[in-house]
Amino acid sequence: MAATLALLAWRSGAPAGAAASAAAPAPDRTAATFFAPEPQGALLPPVSGRGAQLQQLREQLALADKTLCDYRAATRYPDASRPMSEQPDQVYPNQPVTETHAMRSEGGRADPSVQIQTSQSRVFMVAGETVALSLRALDSRGAVQPLVITRALAQGITFKGARPTTQLPLAFADDGQMGDAVAGDGAFGGILAPAQTGLAAFHGTIRAEVRFSVNGRAGLALFDVIYSPEVPATWTGQIREAVEDGSLAYYLKADVRQPGRYVVSGRVDDAAGKPFALATFNDMLGAGQTEVKLTVFGKLLRDQAPALPLTLRDVDGYLLRENIDPDRLMMPRMEGRAFTGKPHALKDFSDAEWQSDTRTRHLEEFGKDVALARGALAQADPGAPAPASACIR
Repeated sequence: MAATLALLAWRSGAPAGAAASAAAPAPDRTAATFFAPEPQGALLPPVSGRGAQLQQLREQLALADKTLCDYRAATRYPDASRPMSEQPDQVYPNQPVTETHAMRSEGGRADPSVQIQTSQSRVFMVAGETVALSLRALDSRGAVQPLVITRALAQGITFKGARPTTQLPLAFADDGQMGDAVAGDGAFGGILAPAQTGLAAFHGTIRAEVRFSVNGRAGLALFDVIYSPEVPATWTGQIREAVEDGSLAYYLKADVRQPGRYVVSGRVDDAAGKPFALATFNDMLGAGQTEVKLTVFGKLLRDQAPALPLTLRDVDGYLLRENIDPDRLMMPRMEGRAFTGKPHALKDFSDAEWQSDTRTRHLEEFGKDVALARGALAQADPGAPAPASACIR
């Protein structure tokens, strides 16, 4: 039936301007968001009785209408400019990654009577950057337990018989220095700085293994970071904004050393500092000086009416490398505020929904399914008023 074919077409489509992917130009994220297991309305067994037949026709119309409405709502903004509320894991990408888990021994056994809190300042690291690592021990009531670091080493993870990398000794202390935030709080911190060691040329995952003891019991904590020794492109620091085609565009100047497909993400806050939007770029860049365009879509601005001016912050990017592990070369990130624009008026931006050939084609197909279902219901029950659509106008 037409609805099923349209659903399959939507699942296989990918609107232009898709957001970041670790393996290829991004697929249609909104389609995956709004497709749960396919409703079974079209597979209902034959029914008898006029009332049951009308009920089935109403359910088929409701299904077709909901599919149309959900797709229209999900795609009214492009993938390259989405509300930040849809991306909670992207709001503050430079915050430390923290975990709490039962203490593990080297053999893999867990001791739930001791909880280990770990923290690392970042997961992806560019040449010249450092990573702060820390851990501390708590009992089941949350009280800090005495912890002794017995050995700490970092080494690159290699595969398929590759030659092992250098082992890098790490120093951990609870003295308020070198990665330790507060002296004497029971948390031991250390710094991993590959660029200054025999791991400077290693590209891939570097694992820090920290062995320790708590009340005479041995434990093991692991920290993984993905290190890029090559810098494929750098930011010049020059950023400008423009109102184009009813949307707000940021142009970030970059010096590209290695051409290819780049994926860039920037966070946009309103004037009160509230996270508002995630703007992304996913396209080819040639070598030399160029500009990367991040867009805040006009209708997104009109619909959510953020306090202006907007601030662009925490911009990160990488060169995507297909069929290679690791699959990316990181650019140095812009941490914190990168650019604050002008206090534009909301009326300067367009209220029009995003359009593309793919979106138009899908809306037309879903609309045909609604018309067919509505016509079948009208034919079976000519005197009944037509149900209203659930679509937001």
